[in-house]
Amino acid sequence: MAEPPRPVKDGLATRIGQAVILHRAGDREEARARLGAMWAELQGDPAAAAALARCTVAHYLAGTQEDPYARLQWHLRALSAARALREAADGRTDESSAAMRALYPLLCLGLADGYAELGERAAARRELARARAALATLPDEGRRADLQAAADRLAHRLGPTTPPR
Repeated sequence: MAEPPRPVKDGLATRIGQAVILHRAGDREEARARLGAMWAELQGDPAAAAALARCTVAHYLAGTQEDPYARLQWHLRALSAARALREAADGRTDESSAAMRALYPLLCLGLADGYAELGERAAARRELARARAALATLPDEGRRADLQAAADRLAHRLGPTTPPR
């Protein structure tokens, strides 16, 4: 059973983490219910922290969807929230902006994967290119290498960009 909604600042990161753990443990339905409640709770809050949380919740909600079209819609919501946060940051270097820079390539990869799953190869390649461009701006750390490997695997799945003759 889903927990009742709480204020955004009331342990949101912990609650997101708990829902992710539930999903990874195989309880997709409960994870989806909890994340859905968090999504509803975050709507209308203009704070940058809430925008980052919306982005994170939508990203994880995508993973709980069984239907590939629903999964794609959540990926689109996550990226839309990320783009809104990036535009609002307007060059600032606060904590939300730094977190978004680190999260953005992952969101693009998720969307690219969603398009690939639906056979939308051109859209998948477009988002893959955005992911690679965003990856180039990250520090050269383990997370960047992991995301680069995921991008390479997706590129391999998509195959060549031009059909063989």
